Order: sequence, then structure tokens, then C-alpha cells
Amino acid sequence: MSGTSLDGLDLAFCMFKKKPEGWVFELKEAETIEYDKEMSGYLSEAFNFNGPELIDKHAVYGRYIGFEINKFLKRHNLKAGLVASHGHTVFHQPGRGWTFQLGSGAHIAAATGLDTVSDFRLLDTAYGGQGAPLVPVGDELLFNQYDFCLNFGGFSNISFKDKGQRIAFDICPVNIFINQWMNKAGKPFDDKGQTGATGLINAQLLNKLNGIVYYKEQHPKSLGREWFEDVFMKVVLSFDDSFENILRTVYEHIAIQVANTLNRKKEGNVFLTGGGAFNDFLVSLITAKTAVRIVIPDAMLVKYKEALIFGFLGVLRYRNEINCFASVTGALSDTSSGTIHIAAPGR
Repeated sequence: MSGTSLDGLDLAFCMFKKKPEGWVFELKEAETIEYDKEMSGYLSEAFNFNGPELIDKHAVYGRYIGFEINKFLKRHNLKAGLVASHGHTVFHQPGRGWTFQLGSGAHIAAATGLDTVSDFRLLDTAYGGQGAPLVPVGDELLFNQYDFCLNFGGFSNISFKDKGQRIAFDICPVNIFINQWMNKAGKPFDDKGQTGATGLINAQLLNKLNGIVYYKEQHPKSLGREWFEDVFMKVVLSFDDSFENILRTVYEHIAIQVANTLNRKKEGNVFLTGGGAFNDFLVSLITAKTAVRIVIPDAMLVKYKEALIFGFLGVLRYRNEINCFASVTGALSDTSSGTIHIAAPGR
């Protein structure tokens, strides 16, 4: 999969088995294929493409994913049975009943010769859901020993049980802002939060960010790049302050919004994954604002849990089992979501 933080293409080779007591998994190999400037540039600008350009890049990026899968399997001497591809979100407008992830599943199947599941979100939006988050199905079936499952990717998202039902939602921007802001200083990310820790909090900016309407809305709800550019960044860019102070203020904002969610429970544990889990400063800010215990797994699972779970969602779809919860997305019904592309025989 490819996240909004534009770190690169995450590839994970996983094995799943359904036992009487439930599903078990093994994450065998995983790596991130870093995007070059051309690829990251056109993924970040894809929302500006016209129709023919978008269709062209949909095919091009699908072939790219397929070829990278082939090289990954060859490097690690692996044989795969199925590809599950999230793609790269370009548009996400669930209120209008649609979402779009770049990376044609048909072209992945053609390039790899493997049956491919893609386009995981659209059916849920057609049923009136948010089409996101989808990871909570994996949280429920693979990681249900934790009170909260929290992910720090481009956006922070969380899932947990509430009155016997799994619910989930996006909380706020994380790496989609931090990485973009650090690019101004010629750096890809804020290593361990060291740059952000040097700044001072701008109280006016903090209040303005915390007052954004989205944070007062009830779930189901989700965030996309359009909201980030049109709402969040407009607030940030309306303030004239130092590079470090704005970064520090956004860190404080993230910590407050995440802690507000975690403090729904007075105790418990939080399973934290995603690239932001390596941001020591951000984690320390959240730890100081909540009583729940934060659990960070080994580095491979931190980095590739979302890729692992989308592999799992592909397995569930292939088996025609539910892989999208209406309790999470607000859809009219649970669904088995994703388009299955059957590779040509003999490929």
C-alpha cells in the first residue's frame, strides 16, 4: 500500500490461517520501496490531473506496483498466491458516495500473473459509508487483545470496542503534515521529533486548530487530502511564525486530539503502529496527557501493520467474507469489499 505520507510503496509478504480459536498470521518479509522525486511528485499532484491524465497514471502506477511486486518476490525467493493492493488515495469524498485509489488492480494482475484484489473502499461508500477506516476488521480479528489500536500514518486513526461493537475513525493529521513541513527544510521527516521539540507553542494557532469543526463531529468520520489542504493547511498558513514554532504547535495539537480520544477509557493499553510511532517526542507528549499504557511492537509490525491488514482484507474478500464493518464506517450494511481481478491462466 501507499499512504498519504508518501514514504513509498509498502510491500509485505504475509501468511494467514484460520484456526478454531480464530485467525493467526505471520509477517514473513516486508520492505518499503522509496519513491523517487518523479513518482512522489505525481502522486502528490494527482488530484490536479485531468480525466485522461488520471486514467493514464492509474494504469502506469498499477504496472509499477506489479513490477515492484515481481522484483520483491524474486529478491526474497517467495511465491505468492494473491495480491491485495490498497493503492494510493487521490480523492476521498464519502459524503458524495465515492473515493478513488490510484493503481489499477487489472494492471497489477496482468503484470504479476496473480489474482489481485483492489479498490477496497468504493463499495462501502456506495452503501453510504465513509469507506474508511478499513483496518479495524484486522484489529478485531488479529489484534483484539488491545483496548485501542492506534495508527500514526499520514493521518492518525483509531479503533476500539464500544458497547460491544468495533468503532473507528480518523483523528487528525500526523505525518501528512510533519513530512510536508519538514520538506521545506530539505528533510523527509522529523527524526524522533527533534526539530519539533525545539519550538514554542503558538497559543492562538493551537486554539484555532483545536476549534476545527471536524473534531466536534461524531463518528463515523474520516479524513482525506482535500480536507487537509482546504481546511487544516489554510489554518496553519494563516499564521506568521517560525518554522519550529508552527511545527511544535501542530505536535501539541496532535497530542491533544489523540489524548482526548484515548481518555474515553481511564485505563487500558494502546497498540501503536505506523511511522509516527518512531517519533519519540510525539509519543512522549501523548503519554503525558493520558493514563493508558502505550505498547509499541517490533519495528517490522510498526511499519507494516497496515500492509499486513490489507493483505488480510484481500484474503477475506477472496473468501467472500465480511471485511468492512458498518459499525465503523456508518454504511447501511457490512460488506465484503474489493474488486477481484482474476489473472489470465498460464501467466
